[in-house]
Amino acid sequence: MDARRILTDLRSGKELTDAQITWFADGLASGAVTDAQAGAFAMAVLLRGLGETGRVALTRAMAASGARLTWDLPGPVVDKHSTGGIGDCVSLVLAPALAACGAFVPMISGRGLGHTGGTLDKLEAIPGLKTTVDKGDFQQIVGQHGFAIVSASDDVAPADRRLYSVRDITATVESLDLITASILSKKLAAGLDALVLDIKAGSGAFMATDKDAFNLARALVDTANGAGCATQAIVSDMSQPLAPAAGNALEVSAAMRVLCGEVSRDPLSKMVIELGAALLHACGLAPTKGQGRKLLEDAIASGRAVEKFDLVTRALGGPPAISKSWNSDLPKATVIRPVPAPTAGYVNAIDGRAIGMAVVDLGGGRRREDDTIDPSVGLSGILRIGTHVPAGAPLAWVHAASDADAEAAIIVVRNAFLVGPDKGPEPPLLRGEVTA
Repeated sequence: MDARRILTDLRSGKELTDAQITWFADGLASGAVTDAQAGAFAMAVLLRGLGETGRVALTRAMAASGARLTWDLPGPVVDKHSTGGIGDCVSLVLAPALAACGAFVPMISGRGLGHTGGTLDKLEAIPGLKTTVDKGDFQQIVGQHGFAIVSASDDVAPADRRLYSVRDITATVESLDLITASILSKKLAAGLDALVLDIKAGSGAFMATDKDAFNLARALVDTANGAGCATQAIVSDMSQPLAPAAGNALEVSAAMRVLCGEVSRDPLSKMVIELGAALLHACGLAPTKGQGRKLLEDAIASGRAVEKFDLVTRALGGPPAISKSWNSDLPKATVIRPVPAPTAGYVNAIDGRAIGMAVVDLGGGRRREDDTIDPSVGLSGILRIGTHVPAGAPLAWVHAASDADAEAAIIVVRNAFLVGPDKGPEPPLLRGEVTA
């Protein structure tokens, strides 16, 4: 088989065979396919598309291009994936809550890039905690404690790693086929029994419109189920931060408040319960989603979920009981300043992307993969849409490393809020579901 023939067929609009797609994925992993050929493939897929059959074949082939995890556990193996947003620290609460309900959650996560945060960066704000572990330790922690959140090893879906780096520099990131195969290949390689997807829509999401979010959700659900993994998706709101915080240590604090039972009806808690209920029902641990919600609520309220979080944090090198020490152990910024509302009124809109970039500019995120981040900086006390605010009262609080950084962030954050005299509609947290 030859890369040029495959590229010619793809460019001409011919449907590629499974064998052709598998050969190309193997070539990406081995280096037999050059960077130029990988870029040409990405552009041809962007322009021509693969179709549903080709999308499933590419996902399967990229998942099979490296190591695959196998499990022998006394319960279902499940996971969740979010397309990313601001204040989205759901995984930190959901994984231990699911483990407390009898599921096993081998969560392979990523780092932040651009305006959205990464789960690994949030976890590593906990002193001493390391998310890079070998395969054996990963499987041992999951088997013993029910979950672990770690970075992907180099041998998991290497075809995806190669193609993703090429997509980033060839303006082909937006391809629905390539997005789908990239997300799902890593999940399939983890050996899952069930998967739930949280597809974000709104100003803080990569998919700004409901239409784009539902299109992606449908592509992901159909492809994952076609590849043999029971999958469903929830499309949720990202027109404002999910948690009232943005920034690594600040989002860990928000997650700990939920895990420790300090808050239970906020949007973060609701998102955890909805996603978890869908998974518990899909994997057979709950007869209905309603019962799944009750199981998760009890796992958190009883303290079993936070106990799981303590055990895994310790296993990954963190403090022995982070649930007792998080308020003192997590890094804190030296400068904390309010963002005063310019006028009295209601919060009618928030530019989520601007909020995310304000955190990046403070040093809490990355513009490039090799950037170093400051885990202490970010925003807290972020008001939600529909909230009434007096003139001069804080819209949020800036946590910065210097007065100059704080002043710059205050201007950006203040401009990200639209405050008006009349109360507008509050966006619903859940926008819909996509199932097989």
